Amino acid sequence: MTPILQTDTGPLLHKAVEEAARLLKAGEVVALPTETVYGLAADALNPAAVAKIFEAKERPSFDPLIVHLPNKKMLDEVAEVPEDIRAIVQKITEKMWPGPLTLVLPKKACVPDIVTAGLPTVAVRMSKNAVFRRVADALGKPIAAPSANRFGSISPTSANAVVDELDGRIPLIIDGGACLCGIESTIIKVEAGSPKPIITILRPGPITPDDLKAFGKVKHLVRSVIDEATDAPGQLASHYAPRTPLRLLSKPEDFTPEPGKRYALMSYRGDASDGYTGLTEWVHVQILSPGKGKLPEAAVRFFYVLRELDGLGVDEIIAEPMFEHGMGIAMMDKLRRAAVKH
Repeated sequence: MTPILQTDTGPLLHKAVEEAARLLKAGEVVALPTETVYGLAADALNPAAVAKIFEAKERPSFDPLIVHLPNKKMLDEVAEVPEDIRAIVQKITEKMWPGPLTLVLPKKACVPDIVTAGLPTVAVRMSKNAVFRRVADALGKPIAAPSANRFGSISPTSANAVVDELDGRIPLIIDGGACLCGIESTIIKVEAGSPKPIITILRPGPITPDDLKAFGKVKHLVRSVIDEATDAPGQLASHYAPRTPLRLLSKPEDFTPEPGKRYALMSYRGDASDGYTGLTEWVHVQILSPGKGKLPEAAVRFFYVLRELDGLGVDEIIAEPMFEHGMGIAMMDKLRRAAVKH
């Protein structure tokens, strides 16, 4: 069994940070909390250590990783910031870092190809989680840290969820409590433009288009189909999927239960007037944001609810749609990817 270290008192936090940093310096992997989801961390500049991330997660080598920086100054050590976007990158990082925003930039030679899947770019961010930042400071190096789950399955937002995914596969889990945001960071690419810079959202997340529009013209990466091409982390079709088949139901009338099949419902707000809760005798209904339906609350519960429903042993999970604005964009994106797997 993988040991778990707590962080809820000063002495426990000090011990956990010290042990995590010791293992990372020794080229090992450690599960750490971030404000988004729990990450599986390794020294990003140590290819052998990063390889252990891929081994533990069973992650394909063509899927790049996010590099987490201990401080803003280190950005220039791992990435080339082109002069034509340097000013806007500085504005964005001053406002949004530390926080759940990842930038894709040309990489420097010190970043191993295994981290970037051979791409000429590197995805970088700074976590604002206090435990993660202490470990990053103690290590003093960039940390590669994708979600601490087996590849393609549901991202963990608690230490117990990491145990479900990676127990016995990694040497340590640091328990920092539940994650604040609950969904992975927003990933963007910045390009020079006239009259405004162009900000392309490669992966939607907690930082929304409305949050970014002050910095430039915001657009979304658009593909004609969800495929296996990737130029940033978290874009593969098989991400975020439960083992149980999942169907995203556009409207209630699209659902006809099959005799003998057992269904569970992921409901946005649990309101009968939305037309979903009364469609069949559900084995179980999990509600993301009871009552008024608040997207930030739904985001915090999203992966937890998906994991709970996946553990029921039903034949199919039915998911209600959400308002596709703000954080709803990211959750709908993840539901579509989860549905593609099956």
